Amino acid sequence: MRSLRRVMTVAALTLGLLLSASAALAHEERPVTFPDGTGSVPVLRTGEPDLLVCKTDRADFGRRIAGFPADLRRRNLKLFERCQDEGYRHLQEAVDQVDRAGTTIAILPGVYLEEPSQPEPTGDCAELDARRSSWGYQILSFEQQKQCPHNQNLVAIMGIEDLQIEGTGASPLDVIVDAQYKKLNAIRADMADGIYFRNFTAQRTTFNSLYILATDGFVIDRMLTRWNDEYGFLTFASDHGLYTDCESYGNGDSGIYPGSASDINSGRGHDVPRYSIEIRRCRSHHNMVGYSGTAGDSVYAHDNEFYANMGGASMDSAFPGHPGLPQNHAKFERNKIYDNNQDYYRHVADGTCAKPPAERGYERGVVCPQIGMPPGTGVITAGGNWNVFRDNWIWGHDEAAFNLLAVPAFIRGEESWDKQFDTSHHNLYEGNRLGVTPAGESRPNGAGVSWDGQGTGNCWQDGVGPSTPWALPACGSAGPSRVVSEPVKIAKNYLCNEYSIRERRLPAGCDWYGSAGLARVEVQLALAGSLVLGLIAVLLWRRRFPSRAGLAVTLTGLAGLTLDVFGAAYGYTVLPAVALALMGVWWIGAGRLAGSGAEARRIFGWFTVVLGVLALADAFDKAIMMIPLLPVGPGWIRGLLAGVWTLWAIVLLAPRPRRTAAPAEVPQEARA
Repeated sequence: MRSLRRVMTVAALTLGLLLSASAALAHEERPVTFPDGTGSVPVLRTGEPDLLVCKTDRADFGRRIAGFPADLRRRNLKLFERCQDEGYRHLQEAVDQVDRAGTTIAILPGVYLEEPSQPEPTGDCAELDARRSSWGYQILSFEQQKQCPHNQNLVAIMGIEDLQIEGTGASPLDVIVDAQYKKLNAIRADMADGIYFRNFTAQRTTFNSLYILATDGFVIDRMLTRWNDEYGFLTFASDHGLYTDCESYGNGDSGIYPGSASDINSGRGHDVPRYSIEIRRCRSHHNMVGYSGTAGDSVYAHDNEFYANMGGASMDSAFPGHPGLPQNHAKFERNKIYDNNQDYYRHVADGTCAKPPAERGYERGVVCPQIGMPPGTGVITAGGNWNVFRDNWIWGHDEAAFNLLAVPAFIRGEESWDKQFDTSHHNLYEGNRLGVTPAGESRPNGAGVSWDGQGTGNCWQDGVGPSTPWALPACGSAGPSRVVSEPVKIAKNYLCNEYSIRERRLPAGCDWYGSAGLARVEVQLALAGSLVLGLIAVLLWRRRFPSRAGLAVTLTGLAGLTLDVFGAAYGYTVLPAVALALMGVWWIGAGRLAGSGAEARRIFGWFTVVLGVLALADAFDKAIMMIPLLPVGPGWIRGLLAGVWTLWAIVLLAPRPRRTAAPAEVPQEARA
């Protein structure tokens, strides 16, 4: 048991190290705590606005509203006349005039560059004492943000309660707040309980278009965000939130990011009293990923569309500094997640993403992926618990509909032993329609599920299609309880997570970045292992059991080793299990044939038989049913023993030095 514990520790440390490189690239913020949860989701106010924001060019305004419905055009003309007398020309000016809770600001059609907020900080604001993030920007306290609101934000809403900001156009594109890549955030709402954003566009930042932080009660309603280095919508450490009828595209991380949503359901099962954030009827497309949430806890996402991204949706426990880890209790229902196969890594490889943001061409479809992730996947859960994925339509992915992998606590700074294996448990996948559109058109995914095997209580619906492992625990069954991922998948993730957008590093050998066939690391590992074992198999036959039975056993082993390489290349098949079964037969047969003679050879023979039995158990585990009660998969034990067996076989097969007879002594008389 002590040795097994050491193995698990090493595995966890390895996986922690593999993800630590990307951890530095995550969203970084000042230390925050969750709201106390006493707030509520704000309700839209429909009366006349208290404050107005508009421009002064009547001709331009007339052109912008010319196509509006008659009633909306008349309303905007009336508001425009009022705004010329008592309104403001910049949104920040209006925000600065808010002196009571319950204020409504209306923004009239136009493009708002917020020129007074654009200049670089000077004086004390240029000398703020604050640590810098891995991206180079300062992590400012709330007080520093209030003191210098435009160091990082085009529009800053700091501590104002129950504020409603709405565009008066026919669509969100009629009112545009444009940061022109001069600020981290276009709009920041910080500790702004009850904030309501409606019907306008925010765009072109070096981080987020719309950022809501440490807020109890917010609504994002008919909003559009686009063309940002990182996120379209970012809400963080907030509660009682609603995203509705929104859209986001062209973002280097995700369009929608409910990170560190208030962790109100920790310790509960699948049935919970409420969710902290609801996301409904939104569209997120042509981003690195449509939806993502580090510590995206208690988020209810339903009736959305996530399409034409690199990945559809993801949630994770992979980045430190996020309250609410490990991620738990997201619920995805009735979403359409499809065709998330974009290849945006090419913009990193050709140097486009190394240019200044304004020169990259975001407006022409360029996206610069900020972290490494497997493209062509519908939903990725990288370390999460008690999530529910039900009644979603998922189709047209090159890789898999679902990807579930573990993330040990080391990488989020948790060093206690009892926390290392606390992710990827009790995730429920049921009733999803895979590989078919709502119209009934067949649009298969490359596979149903990619799972690294770690976790307790994870279960899947029937009929998910080709998966790895081929045998998945069904809902209602006992299922396995594994504390460590499969070894080959750990090795692959270690390599793939060496991605760096700053250094233009796309790891060779990883299919995430285009490697195929023999260039893939898992195929190379299988080929190297098969060549070594194949050579040993032939030598054992030639030197230890050169008989017909020995030849048959050896050919069986060689067939298994060959299939093992093909199984690595085509992982979503039963080939890996078939290969293991053939190798198991070979090891058992070779052990019986090679175990005669000296005591050492007999022990080696029985050791070989045991290895063969483990290979058969591994095949059963992968193709028929994952064996319950095992804390690690048979692959770990088999792999470790196979290494010992290989060294032992080499010693036994090594040629022995020949003994030479001593020269006969010449008689003395002959010498005379």
